[in-house]
Amino acid sequence: MSWHPQYRSSKFRHVYGKPASKENCYDSVPITRSVHDNHFCAVNPHFIAVVTECAGGGAFLVIPLHQTGKLDPHYPKVCGHRGNVLDIKWNPFNDFEIASCSEDATIKIWNIPKQLLTRNLTTYRKELVGHSRRVGLVEWHPTAANILFSAGYDYKVMVWNLDTKESVIANPMRTITCHQDVILSMSFNTNGSLLATTCKDRKIRVVDPRVGIVLQEASYKGHRANKVLFLGNLKKLLSTGTSRWNNRQMALWDQDNLSVPLTEEDLDGSSGVLFPFYDSDTSMLYIVGKGDGNIRYYEVNPEKPYLSYLTEYRSYNPQKGIGVMPKRGLDVSSCEIFRFYKLITTKSLIEPVSMIVPRRSESYQEDIYPPTAAAQPSLAAHEWLSGINREPVMMSLRPGSELLDSQPLPPEKPLSNFMFQVSPQPLEPMAQLVTKDGHTHCSLLDEKASKWATEQRLEEKSWLTNGFDVFECPPPKTENELLQMFYRQQEEIRRLRELLIQREVQTKQLELEIKNLRMGLGQF
Repeated sequence: MSWHPQYRSSKFRHVYGKPASKENCYDSVPITRSVHDNHFCAVNPHFIAVVTECAGGGAFLVIPLHQTGKLDPHYPKVCGHRGNVLDIKWNPFNDFEIASCSEDATIKIWNIPKQLLTRNLTTYRKELVGHSRRVGLVEWHPTAANILFSAGYDYKVMVWNLDTKESVIANPMRTITCHQDVILSMSFNTNGSLLATTCKDRKIRVVDPRVGIVLQEASYKGHRANKVLFLGNLKKLLSTGTSRWNNRQMALWDQDNLSVPLTEEDLDGSSGVLFPFYDSDTSMLYIVGKGDGNIRYYEVNPEKPYLSYLTEYRSYNPQKGIGVMPKRGLDVSSCEIFRFYKLITTKSLIEPVSMIVPRRSESYQEDIYPPTAAAQPSLAAHEWLSGINREPVMMSLRPGSELLDSQPLPPEKPLSNFMFQVSPQPLEPMAQLVTKDGHTHCSLLDEKASKWATEQRLEEKSWLTNGFDVFECPPPKTENELLQMFYRQQEEIRRLRELLIQREVQTKQLELEIKNLRMGLGQF
């Protein structure tokens, strides 16, 4: 019998969680004490929004991402709901637009000003009135602009088209009425052509969101699902819930056959809801328990074994809710592949936790940052409603890069290998450059020169780091902000030095190519 090692080869095997220091947390934040099983937090590269305690209606805070430290007790709120706010979601294509839903049975769309709020924001851009009971969930469509989904306690999922001039929209584009109880979670596949939901009847449904028809329904009694998540383009669903023995567990399903799960895994006997998060770029799954201090993470494989446990981040501070930064807002210079924002109610604290891949090199790591979804829709609202599906617009996380096509590009060769790619023998490459009639083609040099010119054009935009213009920073007002700006400038200086070293390597390479070319011409 042959022996097989118990470990697997994986570049994410040693990923670890790194909590932010005290001065980089958000302190004295009045986090909501609502008992609903929602995230209560939404994050984008500019702001962090968190549902807060507020007398006389519902409200949430919108804090600039760089404004860490202790929060002013009189910090302005976004308030306009007559009941408690239950869910908030940033528009994935507009970092200054956010949707909120409330117990007052309405959904409101807010425009957040680019400058700091000086007083409470009460003027909303649009109000969606259609649910007869409180609204518990809102979700933006992942590829179509201005399409919003809402789920209410009236057992209905409504599809809204915000691409209108009306400030109050009373008629949704579509109402999905296939559920028999309260909807607990919603999740889209990559191009938004399918919607998966879990309901209080513990069933998982895969629905066509345009027509409201149930395509698949799970009637499996051994797993009572609470949250569900599409796993990218793997054509699989992951659900978290409880077993028939009330153990917390997760289950993996084939989206085309929900009769029996592909695999089930019991986790523990706690009672808090498990929130799943999936990163399709790295194929990593994160499981965050409400009321837990730890974050488990796994690697997802298309074949058996489907889920490979990596390790867990442990903390003594339990999270009430959790927010997740989009990939385009991560710090690629520190090999950060995911970032959570833990809501710690016991300390009135929001603590960022970065998931880091340990690497010795400080250069951009192409293998852990494949092209990811950009902040640009691939469809207009009317196109999606007419039946068109498109994959998300892709972008590279390399600083200064531009948008890519929907198809991922092959990884570029690292610049550190340029010196070793030059042949020490000049006669071999020259034999390929000389044709039968004696004419020499300099296609290799032309290719190098055009590539260099392209990188020079990209360098003109090099001050844009992950979409953030370092020259448009507001002047620092506190010592903490001054320190952050100093660190940012140091990081920019380090990156410019790296670019300079890379240019010197390219210059030497071109000089060697010219020398080889001259020697080759001398032979003839």
